[in-house]
Amino acid sequence: MRIFFVFFFTIYGLINFYFFAKLKSAFNLKWYFQLVVAFIIVLMVFSPVIIRILEKHGYEAFAITLSWVGYIWMAFVVLFLFFGIMTDIVRLSVLIISKIFNQNFYSRIPVFFNFLFPLFLSISFLIYGYFEALKIKTERVFISSDKVSRDIKILQISDVHIGLIVRDNRIKKIAEIIKQAKPDMVISTGDLVDAQTDSINHLADIFAEIAPPYGKFAITGNHEFYAGIDKSIYFTERAGFKLLRDSLFVIEDLNINLIGLDDTEALRYGQSLNVDRKSLIDSFKNNGYTILLNHRPSIEKELFQSMDLQLSGHTHKGQFFPFSLLTKLYYKKDAGLIDFGRNKYLYISRGTGTWGPPVRIFAPPEITIIEVKKK
Repeated sequence: MRIFFVFFFTIYGLINFYFFAKLKSAFNLKWYFQLVVAFIIVLMVFSPVIIRILEKHGYEAFAITLSWVGYIWMAFVVLFLFFGIMTDIVRLSVLIISKIFNQNFYSRIPVFFNFLFPLFLSISFLIYGYFEALKIKTERVFISSDKVSRDIKILQISDVHIGLIVRDNRIKKIAEIIKQAKPDMVISTGDLVDAQTDSINHLADIFAEIAPPYGKFAITGNHEFYAGIDKSIYFTERAGFKLLRDSLFVIEDLNINLIGLDDTEALRYGQSLNVDRKSLIDSFKNNGYTILLNHRPSIEKELFQSMDLQLSGHTHKGQFFPFSLLTKLYYKKDAGLIDFGRNKYLYISRGTGTWGPPVRIFAPPEITIIEVKKK
């Protein structure tokens, strides 16, 4: 974990330094203005840690305010880095062309263009991303199987990240969409909570009002452990979800087997249940339709042959550009339905909420309705 923090703050610090260097080169700021800007940037760099300290000691109002400021800044400065580098490439190209043709094209580009152009694009994308994050899309997936006893409507939410930013209004909106969909069951594939849950337990009662005929089920994501696994379990169960931790639940009326896996983050916190995969498989050899719930979209080799459908999240589809490019590199497919053939599927949710910045760019939040039709 220490290595992660060192890596994160080094990279994030360099991104912020890039912004400061661009600002300084574009405008002839006096030393005291530079000092003020540098102080604000350092505050923004360490704001994720400051937020958690404020939250832990009960200064919730300050934590919420700094969350909005700090995380919106995070999205902005990452966008600025991307567009700034694109601008640098354009300027370099113009410089090379000027040298080749012995023309002074480069000097015609104003110095402040190198700062103002990426600034304009970053702010424009940030505004767009904020409003995109508010619009939850309902995605529909249709699968057929001869294993189910009848047609089934499964509703999946994932990566809601209830915390300092995702709060009452957002949860009420999600709950309303679920109620209108009238699913047979609701499944949360991890990261229902974001961090400390002391001040948000009342939000669990909004979910508790939802009572689909075959129940609500949940698994852990990495953030359940960051928030404190005991508190996360309390919140999840208060919300009316049955938490599956390396365990199985059979719905006999539908001929469905649900397997829920703990997130791999459990190993860091000494929480792994270390259930033998083979014994888990042997416990449900009933030819039922098997749904595997795994927060991260990785395939468990021991369970692959027995599963029919895996539901996952975690990727957020990058949440906002250009992080979506990174998730594309890491995962062969970072969102949507993957058909493995032989009636085996993996569905990866883009997530229903937002982590960190309340911004989504080209990766709108979703609630997924999976309809399994009986052949």
